[in-house]
Amino acid sequence: MFVAPPHRPGADTQAPEGPPPARRLDRPRDLAALARLAERTRPVSSSQARLLPVAPPLDALLPDGSLRRGTTLAVTGPGRGSDTERAADGSISVALALMAAASGTGSWCALVGLDGLGAVAAHELGIDLARLAVIPHPGVAWAEVTAAVIDGVDLVVLCPPFPPRPAMARRLVARARERRSVLVVVPGRAGWPDPPDLSLSIGEARWDGAGTGEGFLSRRRMTVTVTGRRSAARSRSHQLWLPSTTGAMADAHPAGWDRSEGSP
Repeated sequence: MFVAPPHRPGADTQAPEGPPPARRLDRPRDLAALARLAERTRPVSSSQARLLPVAPPLDALLPDGSLRRGTTLAVTGPGRGSDTERAADGSISVALALMAAASGTGSWCALVGLDGLGAVAAHELGIDLARLAVIPHPGVAWAEVTAAVIDGVDLVVLCPPFPPRPAMARRLVARARERRSVLVVVPGRAGWPDPPDLSLSIGEARWDGAGTGEGFLSRRRMTVTVTGRRSAARSRSHQLWLPSTTGAMADAHPAGWDRSEGSP
């Protein structure tokens, strides 16, 4: 599930003689190994910070301009189906964009349940791939895998491969709150049964660049609306390019627009 970290100096090294024997899956052993690796990768210097940074213009939509530790966010788009549909409607792009600033400032992040991550696109968004753990196929034990990962990183983006049961969702939300991590869920068609602290919904995303039978897709414009609890009860909307012509996220509001006035 994880790529093994580089070998530490001083550890015993002995080259195997011939190919290694076939390894059978053992769920308790594999989950225990994952938990140990997560604990080793958990940062110490930033673990006490109350907030995780978010890159603009998404920061203008969040109550603190940042991600508050211990919270759960749900990102949904018009598709809400398979990985292909979620990628096309922009929900996965927004979830990755939420990860970019935290990753770029030294936080460990993880992506669970997404098959076929575009590494180049993630890098252009600002994600530090050296601090990103990817578990594309967590299998039927996806909730257990996600819980183990939450123990060791600051931010987890989860694309549930199977419809989550309410009890599963509540346990993961409680785990993120207890460990002071941020859980970003990109639910499938079944949705997310536990009300999140923040909900980010994406309006129709339209690509720009292609003409009538010619040209290339260059950027995608979308409207992101955030609603939530308590201080985030008042909805906020913002238009952005994701990706922009450079592959990064950019403001799509017209020049001179004042963010404090709300959506145009």
